[in-house]
Amino acid sequence: MTSKKPLIALTPNFNTEREEPYMRPTYLKAIRAAGGIPLILPLDLEEEDLIQLVDTCDGFLFTGGPDIHPFYFGEETQAHCSKVCLRRDRMELALLKLVMKAEKPVLGICRGIQLLNVALGGDLYQDIPSQFPQDFPIAHTQPFDYVIPSHKVEVLPDTLLARLTGCQTLQVNSMHHQACRRLAPGLTACGHASGGLIEAIEKPDYPFFLGVQWHPEYLWEQDPSMRAIFEAFVKAAR
Repeated sequence: MTSKKPLIALTPNFNTEREEPYMRPTYLKAIRAAGGIPLILPLDLEEEDLIQLVDTCDGFLFTGGPDIHPFYFGEETQAHCSKVCLRRDRMELALLKLVMKAEKPVLGICRGIQLLNVALGGDLYQDIPSQFPQDFPIAHTQPFDYVIPSHKVEVLPDTLLARLTGCQTLQVNSMHHQACRRLAPGLTACGHASGGLIEAIEKPDYPFFLGVQWHPEYLWEQDPSMRAIFEAFVKAAR
């Protein structure tokens, strides 16, 4: 008898103009390749529904998407802030609280890393170009396809990210204008871009909790270190 594959819940993106949830297929493909069954969550759920889903699913992937509303980290809206989705903010913040109470594995990608930090009490650069000074501005919104890396991330030694990738430096893609600024209590940075911008976070006292600012779901087929992120996440969910 084959063992059951872990159920991995993914938070959806949402088209606010058309009132339509959607999901990039690259996330689903990466989870399936790592041995999990991806399950796309609806946005409009009561707390009792979220509790049942947390009980049912084995791991939770917080995906990329729009800006988080700055009120959630106690700031006014900066001039270069872009679209938000309050329905998504509310659902994901409520979901993460329940997931962490159950100590289920957590992976955050792009918006996802920012959501993890904000939910636990950290804040964000609302706009990297206007708030984070750089002598040589790195293309955090890259000018070419997602499958081509655009900059490097230095991995901190003796961290979860270092252990699961086996790398000191990662070549990553990048499509974001916001990033973690002040980290929430209990979170540590495990990867930085040049200039010191936080690119990866983890929670050392939690079974599996990792956030990355890049998009490994576009790189895993060509880069074993990116594949290892999904494999470790799904393995932790077993």
